[in-house]
Amino acid sequence: YLFPAGAPPDPGSAPAASAASPPRALGPPPLGPVSPAPRAESGRPSAAAGPEECSVPADTVLAPLREALAACRPTVQKQVCDDIGRRLTVLEDAWVQGKLSAPVRKRMSLLVQELQQQHWDTADEIHRSLMVDHVNEVSQWLVGVKRLIAETRSLPAAE
Repeated sequence: YLFPAGAPPDPGSAPAASAASPPRALGPPPLGPVSPAPRAESGRPSAAAGPEECSVPADTVLAPLREALAACRPTVQKQVCDDIGRRLTVLEDAWVQGKLSAPVRKRMSLLVQELQQQHWDTADEIHRSLMVDHVNEVSQWLVGVKRLIAETRSLPAAE
């Protein structure tokens, strides 16, 4: 009764069958239908290309986030800041290791631009779209970015 109908009771064959059956939460990187056909040549995700395929280095996104975090430290609880900092490190590691898809990297760079221009609502909307469209990819660290947007927004305006 441990095996589905038709499955051989040979334990050696069970992992092979399950490994071959998509969809898995974290499978191989998407190849074709992610971007529209005309741009398929330039936007082909591959581990070798790393962050360059979106042409945004991790630091372009991480540096402004860390600056925002530094600006929050005087007024925001230490443990909140430390948690945000840990989540930014998780984001950075994923980015540097090429674990983030091009759409996620692209949206994060847009989010940071909005944050730098103090367009809080737009930054928040980008954060929400990431949460909805790429939850498996972003769930570990996006909470920290969301909190950072909220805390930065409530800082005394430095105009």
